[in-house]
This record gives sequence, structure tokens and C-alpha cells, in this order.
Amino acid sequence: MLARQRFASYAKAMLTIVFDLDGTLVDTAPDLVDTLNFTLNENGLPEVAYETARRLIGGGARTMIERALVLEGRAAALADIDDLYESFVAHYAEHIADRSRPFPGVERALDNLAAAGYMLAVCTNKLEWLSKKLLDALQLSRRFAAICGQDTFGIQKPDPQIFRATVMRAGGDPARAIMVGDSITDISTARAAKVSVIAVDFGYTEVPIATLKPDRVISSYTELPPVIAALRS
Repeated sequence: MLARQRFASYAKAMLTIVFDLDGTLVDTAPDLVDTLNFTLNENGLPEVAYETARRLIGGGARTMIERALVLEGRAAALADIDDLYESFVAHYAEHIADRSRPFPGVERALDNLAAAGYMLAVCTNKLEWLSKKLLDALQLSRRFAAICGQDTFGIQKPDPQIFRATVMRAGGDPARAIMVGDSITDISTARAAKVSVIAVDFGYTEVPIATLKPDRVISSYTELPPVIAALRS
């Protein structure tokens, strides 16, 4: 019992690095856009161009579908959205890692951070089971103490509670954590949770990420460990 208590106290003293998934850890756009257009085509709706659809990623599949319909000037009833969403999830689950790959340097950066004593977690608006399926397929899951999605706690980013709950599930202290993301959603989540946020500039934001004023911007995962160390000092 005493050993478990000591470990719990030690874990909470560690810094937890919380990553967004789509556009941050993994370039999922090829499979997400393919699935979006498959779903639209299946329902007699026009496709969305890749670069346009890429910028729709970040709020979960339902939000991506809704944004795509708005682009086409279409209003859809809730039941229609539900049908499109179910079709999207079913197809995506079967093609989740056809073309999705970790961004360059991700594996080495995660290993370096773990070796330096940081705890790692994923906080995403993707469904938890899809997130785990993707990370399993890419052999990344074992690196994370927690992988949490929009359905894990029934909360989505930018609500800071999903961030805090993710850190706690990983065994960490929400006050001793850093967010790494690619969009205004991640930055807003971190600000609401009162933690620092590092943004990657190769993700799916609609505007240049620096204009959203994260604490730091990185262009490569080789930059991440030293940037985290600098934020701690």
C-alpha cells in the first residue's frame, strides 16, 4: 500500500504532455477526407476538394460532415446528419490507417520524452475506440498512459474538463501538464485549463497557427523536447 501511495505521489509530480491526435500526432487527413467524400457520394452529394476538406478536421466526424454541408450551402435535418455520421464512422473504421501515418519524428520524440520522465496522453475529439484503433494500427498506443476521446467523458474540447480528466486518467496532476495541438480548439482548451500550449504548424488549422498565439510554435518534432524543457524552466 505504501509503495502504491509513493508511486501515485511521484506520478502526480511528473509533467504530463497531452497531445491532440488528428493533425498533431498523425496525418489522418488522407483517410478522413477519403471517408468524407465516400459518405457524400454514397448519399448523392458532391465531394469536397482535398485542401478544403483538410481544414474541416478537428471537431470530430459529425462536425466535419456539418461543415462540409455548409460549404455546399446545404441545410440538413438532424436525422440526415445522424445517417451520414453512422455511414462515415462505419467506413472510416475499416480504412482508418490506409494512408494515415505519424508525422515525421513523432516516435523518436515520444520515446525521448518518456525517457526524460514525462507522462504522455492523448486528448482528442475523435471517438475513443477509433483513436485507440488508429494508434494500435500505427503501433503508438503503448506510449500513452491515457487515450481519451469525445465519448470517454461525454465532453469535447475546448471544454477544459476533458483535458483535466485525461491528465487524471493518466495519473497526473492537471496543474502540471502541457497541451500539444494544431488548432484553435487545442489552444482554447489549454487556455481554459490554465496550462501552456505548444502548437505544430503542419496541422489542420484554417489560419496560420502563430496568429492564434500559442506559447510556442514548432515546425518539427525534433524541436518538441527542448521546447518543453524551456517552458518548464
